[in-house]
Amino acid sequence: MAANGAEPWRVLVTRNFPEAGMSILREEPNLEVVIPDEPEASDAMPYDKMKAMLSEAPGYDALLCFLTDKIDPPLLDAAGSRLKTISTMSVGFNHMDVDAGKERGLTMGHTPDVLTNTVADFILGMTISTMRRIPAGVKVVKDDVWGKWAPLYMCGRDVHHATVGIMGLGRIGMAVAKRLMGFDCEILYSDAFRMDERAATVGATYVEFDDLLARSDIVIPLCPLTPETTGLFGADAFGKMKETAVLINCSRGEIVNQDALYDALTSGSIWAAGLDVTVPEPLPASDKLVALENCVIVPHMASATVACREDMARIAARNVVAAHRGEKLPHAVPGTTK
Repeated sequence: MAANGAEPWRVLVTRNFPEAGMSILREEPNLEVVIPDEPEASDAMPYDKMKAMLSEAPGYDALLCFLTDKIDPPLLDAAGSRLKTISTMSVGFNHMDVDAGKERGLTMGHTPDVLTNTVADFILGMTISTMRRIPAGVKVVKDDVWGKWAPLYMCGRDVHHATVGIMGLGRIGMAVAKRLMGFDCEILYSDAFRMDERAATVGATYVEFDDLLARSDIVIPLCPLTPETTGLFGADAFGKMKETAVLINCSRGEIVNQDALYDALTSGSIWAAGLDVTVPEPLPASDKLVALENCVIVPHMASATVACREDMARIAARNVVAAHRGEKLPHAVPGTTK
C-alpha cells in the first residue's frame, strides 16, 4: 500500500526495458513496476506466462509490451477489468488486437515518428549494400576466396541516377525519398492517396502500382500491413518488374510472398533483394532464401540504434504515465483515444 493509502497502480513490463524508459516509470509516484527476473527478462515473455501473471490477484492496471508479445482477446480476458491501458514499445501494433482493446475500453499507445530518420538511414544503407553487393564482398574476404581483378569482378549496380519506386509515401517514405535526392534518383511513388504537393518537395511523381513495378530499378515497399497489402509482392508483381530490379523490404515481412520471391531470384525474374523483415522471425538459417547470394537478409534491425530505442522506451513509458494520471495518451494507437 502506498504511503498516502492509495493502492499502487501496477504495471507489468514483459521483458527488459531500457533504463531511459524505466527511470520515467520509477519516478512516477504510486506506480509499482513488475518485470521478470533475469535471465527470463532477456527474452520475450512466453504467452502462457504473461496470461497467467495478468490473471493473478491483485492484477495490473497497465501492460507495457513489445512487438514480440501477442495481445489477443483471451489474454485481455485473463487480465480482467482492472487493466486500463496497454503501451507497446513499437511503431507497429499488428501484434495487438486493437478492436478487442477498444471493446474493453482500454487506451492503447505506441511509439510513432521517433524512428523515421533512423529507419530511412538504414533503408538507404540496405539499398546500397544490396545494389553494390557489399555482403558478397565481405564474404569472399572472410572465406579467403578473394579472386584476381577482372573487368566485371564483384560488379553490382549503381544507386545514383536509378529510378526508385516507393510504395507508400508516408513519413518514412518521404525521408527515404529525401535522401535519394542526393543520389540524383528519379523517384516514383504509389499510394492509396495521391499527395502531389507533398511529393513535389522530394521530386516524387505519382504512378499506378503496375507502372511503378515496370519502371523502377529499385522497389521499396513502405506501406502498412493490411489485408490488401498482405502478399502484395508475389509472382504477379515480380513478373512485372525489370530483370535488373532490386526489392528492398524493411516494412513488414507479410507483404512479400517469400516462395514467390525465391522463384523470382533464382529464375532471374528480378536481380536481387534486401530484407530486414521476414516470415517467420527469426528466419531459420536453413531457409532457402538464406542460401541465395543475391538475397541480403538481416534480423529486423532498421530501428536498432541506441538513441532510437531509448527514445522509443521514453515514449512507451510516458504513455503509461499519462494513463496513470488520467490524461490523454501522447501517442495513442489511432482510433483508441477516449
